[in-house]
Amino acid sequence: MNSKMIQKSYMANQEDSRNKKWFIIDAEGKTLGRLAGQIAKVLQGKHKPTYTPHIDMGDFVVVINAEKVVLTGRKMEQKTYFRHTGYPGGGRTSHIKDVMEKHPERVIEHAVKGMLPKTILGKKMIKKLKVYAGEKHPHDAQKPENLEL
Repeated sequence: MNSKMIQKSYMANQEDSRNKKWFIIDAEGKTLGRLAGQIAKVLQGKHKPTYTPHIDMGDFVVVINAEKVVLTGRKMEQKTYFRHTGYPGGGRTSHIKDVMEKHPERVIEHAVKGMLPKTILGKKMIKKLKVYAGEKHPHDAQKPENLEL
């Protein structure tokens, strides 16, 4: 077989992953789960043709208006988050309604984190997510591009 006929698959390396873009997403009126899925896709780099699973190819995402995200159905009354303090009997639950009132950015962070890989690479990816409750954010110097979902 001739070696010129063999096509090799493209495999990205660390040098290819250094040029990261910044995107800004307005969460106003968007459904939480659908928004989180799209954000996770950009953080992983699956929107790029050079996607490689074992390298962090994703871009930075800034989410504004987290307080205006929409939950469908009766999730606002029924959905709860569970965490454990690490002590015996230390299970704590909190309703999403209470979390949305105090820290609306945590709702989006929690949803996106659940859609990322549960590995060291996933921990690097979630650090590229910046969520803000209102319109203002401190990332104007990075010149984020609008990302319409």
